[in-house]
Amino acid sequence: SPAGMVLSVLVILLLSVLYEAVKMGKAVLLRRALLALPRSLSQEALTEPQEGDGGPAQGSPSLMAFPISFRRWFWFHVGQTLFHVVQVVLGYMVMLAVMSYNAWIFLGAIAGSTLGYFV
Repeated sequence: SPAGMVLSVLVILLLSVLYEAVKMGKAVLLRRALLALPRSLSQEALTEPQEGDGGPAQGSPSLMAFPISFRRWFWFHVGQTLFHVVQVVLGYMVMLAVMSYNAWIFLGAIAGSTLGYFV
């Protein structure tokens, strides 16, 4: 029916927009994950304390920076993995719809991808 076809094209259009949004979200999350990585470990954290020296303080930023950064990076990586799974599933769903060889569905996928990239 015509109403069913219009609904199908709109659903594919929205799936394509969502696919592009997830792709962009994944890129933003990757950027944040890279910024969460420490630039370098402090030499203080790598050397042993001298005799008579109290060593670095317990709450020293050099000792505490790496574990916190690593935990942040780990959770960013988990988020990226979830984004990737959603992106792959959406991509396959759009691909299966396009493989129906229906020109309107194909145009809906192209329009949704274009709209999603633009927004």
